[in-house]
Amino acid sequence: MRYLLVVVIMLVFAPKTNSQTFEVGPYIGGANYIGDVGRTNFVLPSGLVGGALLKWNRSPRHAFRFSLLYAEINADDANSNDPRRLNRGYSFNNTIAEASLGLEYNFWSFDLHEGHPQSTPYLYTGITYFRADHLLLDADFPNGELENQGANWDFAIPVVFGYKESITSHIVGALEVGVRYTFTDNLDGSWPEEIFGNRMPKREFGNRNTNDWYVFTGVNFTFSWGREPCYSRF
Repeated sequence: MRYLLVVVIMLVFAPKTNSQTFEVGPYIGGANYIGDVGRTNFVLPSGLVGGALLKWNRSPRHAFRFSLLYAEINADDANSNDPRRLNRGYSFNNTIAEASLGLEYNFWSFDLHEGHPQSTPYLYTGITYFRADHLLLDADFPNGELENQGANWDFAIPVVFGYKESITSHIVGALEVGVRYTFTDNLDGSWPEEIFGNRMPKREFGNRNTNDWYVFTGVNFTFSWGREPCYSRF
């Protein structure tokens, strides 16, 4: 969080130019995971997510976006509709801390300096770097329980769909749903090779052909500042 504050301070006190409009504000919502434990619903928040985001608007159609978010995720086979998962009975809790940087594209022109209410659906994507805990079964499959085994740093690809409206000439509210496709299959402890570097067939379970996902569903409110822009070409 301190790094985000440094960025914000630098932007506030940077020389004012006619080509820069910034937004900063909080994000809050719910988080859920999609993988080899529990339910497989695409959007079904089971934990909280919160943080902050910063935008640098480069045109009425696009902005560079940076966010820092922290979330809790959990899953329980007892809530699944799959008889195999119900019989297995695994569950876990995990936390995710992520930093994401990318491009937000507005489907309609969105310019707070036009003097009338603005609204548009939008799409965000980029690259996400996150920290979560590795998990591991404490006994051979199908027995045992999932236990936390230390930090797992990895990348994910975010795809976020949202809708935003101007509340005032300086405040924007948005609702969005964003899925993160991760480069790990061990948010749920199903693939311990990522911890130890070698196969552990008796501690493996689930579908090895797909990695884990997590989804954030939430709202954000941003405050904008900066002179009326003379937008650049990038």
